[in-house]
Amino acid sequence: MIDKFCLPDTHRGFKINKLHFSNEDLAKVAYNFIKEGEPHEGEIGDFILDWLKPSEFIEVNTSGSTGKAKKVKVRKEHMVNSAMATGKFFEMEAGCTALMCLPAKYIAGKMMLVRAMVLGWEIDLVPPSSNPLDNLYKTYDFCAMTPFQLDNSISRLHLIKKLIVGGGAVSPNLQQMVQGLNTKVYETFGMTETVSHIAAKKLNTKKNKKKPAPFKVMPNVHISKDNRDCLIINAPTISDGVLVTNDVVEILTYKKFLWKGRYDNVVNSGGIKLYPEDIERKLSGVIDGRFFFIGMPDDALGEKLVLFIEADFSEELLSELKERIQSVTQLDKYEIPKKIYLIGKFEETPNGKIHRKNTLRSKIK
Repeated sequence: MIDKFCLPDTHRGFKINKLHFSNEDLAKVAYNFIKEGEPHEGEIGDFILDWLKPSEFIEVNTSGSTGKAKKVKVRKEHMVNSAMATGKFFEMEAGCTALMCLPAKYIAGKMMLVRAMVLGWEIDLVPPSSNPLDNLYKTYDFCAMTPFQLDNSISRLHLIKKLIVGGGAVSPNLQQMVQGLNTKVYETFGMTETVSHIAAKKLNTKKNKKKPAPFKVMPNVHISKDNRDCLIINAPTISDGVLVTNDVVEILTYKKFLWKGRYDNVVNSGGIKLYPEDIERKLSGVIDGRFFFIGMPDDALGEKLVLFIEADFSEELLSELKERIQSVTQLDKYEIPKKIYLIGKFEETPNGKIHRKNTLRSKIK
């Protein structure tokens, strides 16, 4: 066990926008990004300077999608180990080209930079946007996106050979859209505390599976679950101690699991446990745009299941939606919402995820 972490110099194959930089050179680049760069470059500069400091930790902002946004400390050693595991899992060696289109403020963006520095990737930087591949004509070996970015990039996805998608669940509708593409698309599972992803699953396989595919864990990651059926992660190379999550899972093997949803979101309606994310997957083909299920207090049931849809209110649309939902044979009778709310705009976390509880609070004020 190494008592003190020594920051490695950048891999000799590492390049930013076609130029190689050593650790010493990177400090100058970072200052230049902060003073003269675009906002996204300023965030990159801030991270690089933090990375080069002699401290063993980096402070990272959580997204706030499953609780109050906060800062957590992660070990630089763990970030290096995570980068190495990603390189091995996805077979991405030195000299690979990568596109960074995520903000460096959060762990996903920071880890793209760390992977490039540690593994020797040639990384290009573009401003984070909903359409990151617009105005690009170069082909890249690797990229990371959010589901929203992927949804807006389908027509230009041929520019990416391997894509990882994280920061939110990939809907069945979006998964269907990537079938038949040459790009290898993977959904990832992880959190800030595990230094980005600890598991991944390929979304566009040759086999047309009706059942959801399981996540396969990364090297040196061990999984189990508690009495709530929530995932427990033991990954000593990327996280201090054992991490008990609020993610309800079904463990298939010591390396594979199915994700059912967040324990925080489980709705106990009259003694029946309902998993909003599971129900959302069943309805993804009949509801356009963004939507989510959540529980609301109810005198008789304790909690009642309600559906929020991001759309302008219309009696005609509301009636049509009720008919569509009733026609979905996969739905259990308890999974049919007691009420549907049409909301013009959902409340969001700082990095664009739907904030379910804040949206609910804004409606019932």
